[in-house]
Amino acid sequence: MISVSDLPGIDEALALVLSRVQPLALEDVPIGAAAGRVLGEEARAAIDLPPFDSSAMDGYAVRAADTPGSLAVVGHSAAGRPEARALRPGEAVVISTGAVVPTGADAVVPVERTTGEVDVEQVAVGENVRPRGGDARAGDVVVAAGSLLGPPQVAALAAAGVARVRCARRPRVAVIATGSELRAPGSPLAPGEIYESNSILIAAQLGLSGIEASVLPVVADDATATRAALERGLEHDVLITSGGVSVGPHDLVRATLSELGAEEVFWRVAVKPGKPIAFGVRGDTLVFGLPGNPVSSLVGFELFVRPALSALQGARDPGPDYLPGRLARAVRRNMQRDELVRARRVDDRLEPLSGQDSHMIARAAAANALVLIPRGEGELPVDAGVSYLRI
Repeated sequence: MISVSDLPGIDEALALVLSRVQPLALEDVPIGAAAGRVLGEEARAAIDLPPFDSSAMDGYAVRAADTPGSLAVVGHSAAGRPEARALRPGEAVVISTGAVVPTGADAVVPVERTTGEVDVEQVAVGENVRPRGGDARAGDVVVAAGSLLGPPQVAALAAAGVARVRCARRPRVAVIATGSELRAPGSPLAPGEIYESNSILIAAQLGLSGIEASVLPVVADDATATRAALERGLEHDVLITSGGVSVGPHDLVRATLSELGAEEVFWRVAVKPGKPIAFGVRGDTLVFGLPGNPVSSLVGFELFVRPALSALQGARDPGPDYLPGRLARAVRRNMQRDELVRARRVDDRLEPLSGQDSHMIARAAAANALVLIPRGEGELPVDAGVSYLRI
């Protein structure tokens, strides 16, 4: 029998997962629909940004050499309506924030530094002027390949004239929950039956990544039904199962996947909760067998599935995205396994919740963090520095 000490740890198991990922093909995506996608090719500015010398203030466009002094106001430059005439010595143009600085002008005097309409204070060359190309030059890389496109990135690309970007297509993901005891929420329960929540949990986790899951019907502990469901799931880029990966007589998933030609890369990881997790591949399809206990499924997804989905889409750093924090109370360490403890995060303080058993999904509803407690002796004291994942 393999001991826990022989099982891969979190980092080793994740490395095995990522080593089997083949990034998906690229497709054109309109910039307005690109938020949440991973950029497959570097995106370069189509224009200088800003595309002209523009004013950073409401005020007067002037020649710095003419200040201080009384100037003749000869025009008005507004955003989208530039002053056509070049500025001559002794002249000024009323200018709005973002408007084109007229030819001949080399500075802007803010309106609050003027007296009346024509007496202006001293300004230096370039003062309150946003130079053409000061943000980016045409051809500059605005966003690097492998970047996750969030609101700042898509806004930057749009401003730089980029209408479409190349991104990996979204993974096609199938989710299958297994177990004869599972029933749909709200339906009557017979003795020994429970409500099925794992497919809803996994679909929600996928949805937060912008991926719409194909949730297949719950599969009873029946060899024929399990085989049919897994065959259908294996047609996707990623197949995620829940339950059926342990060693009981009704745990059919691993054996059936093997019969269907899937290579099992690992089964079980030295982590709590979630030790029975399985990972395999068939062709280019990634297969994750998550445990049936809901919190184990939650943890396994965040540690291994979410990074794999990011890597499929070409992310440079697929995660997990750990953040630093500090414990609000002491936590006893597990001698043999790293543990992900559900906690409530308040600022950078992490308060572990009571009820850490892997079936206690109702207790987990109060959590917004998974705190990584490395294996070892003793306990981590109050105020110990730790890493955590947002959930």
